[in-house]
Amino acid sequence: MSSTHNAVVVSNRSAEPRDFEIGRRIRAIRLERGLSQTELGTLIGVTFQQIQKYEKGANRVASGRLQRLCEALHVPITFFYADTAADAQEVNTDSVNIGLEFLKTAGAVRLARAFSRIKDPEMRRTLVDVAEGIAGPETTSRE
Repeated sequence: MSSTHNAVVVSNRSAEPRDFEIGRRIRAIRLERGLSQTELGTLIGVTFQQIQKYEKGANRVASGRLQRLCEALHVPITFFYADTAADAQEVNTDSVNIGLEFLKTAGAVRLARAFSRIKDPEMRRTLVDVAEGIAGPETTSRE
């Protein structure tokens, strides 16, 4: 007589598209705010490695931690769900989407990291003025 055992199978969860999108938004707004991963981690009580995992979408952000991220980054919770939230109109994601596109260009992450290390606010403003001068006028097209 053989006995059968009910085994509980635990599978590793794979990241979902929403995890990647939330991670991209965390990274974009962190860089826009001029924070390093270490600084953001300190603000919400985690290590910079955990911030890296959130930004890559490797780890899901628990609801309480997401709330702390919102407080530290000064964004509403809808910021992370703006594409699907009913009140998406309230959150202006244009600058973040531009920032996400910027991060895909060569040297962008290096530039953002270097910028975040500049401690003097006047020097930061000067650098932004120089970059805007080199880039020329901003053009926006609405279709």
